[in-house]
Amino acid sequence: MATRTREKAAARKANCDKRPRAIARYVRISSRKVQIVIDLIRGKKVDEALAILMYTPKAAAPVVEKLLLSAIANAENNLSMDRGSLYVAEVYANPGPTLKRYVARSRGSASPMLKRTSHITVVLDQK
Repeated sequence: MATRTREKAAARKANCDKRPRAIARYVRISSRKVQIVIDLIRGKKVDEALAILMYTPKAAAPVVEKLLLSAIANAENNLSMDRGSLYVAEVYANPGPTLKRYVARSRGSASPMLKRTSHITVVLDQK
């Protein structure tokens, strides 16, 4: 039986995080590979982070770059923040569901192949 639902909803809304964010879910890259790229931009200014991602030769770099651009657009359009004062406050990659496939081996056997996914989150803040 739900009780005090209006009060609970108001308390959740008051405590929610007001920083701009963007989340990419079910990205077909392992979260370990994404963490190498996101460690490069954590704490940097937005324009500096975009420049780093543009010249990073990793498979996760274009995905994180697109996600960072989405977070910047959210900050400018939804919260009317100034792009020059934004920096990457938080960025993290959590593992998503794993696709389990099998690859053929010798003598009619099979070995499992784990195709990992990840959920990437970028949170911005103003200086």
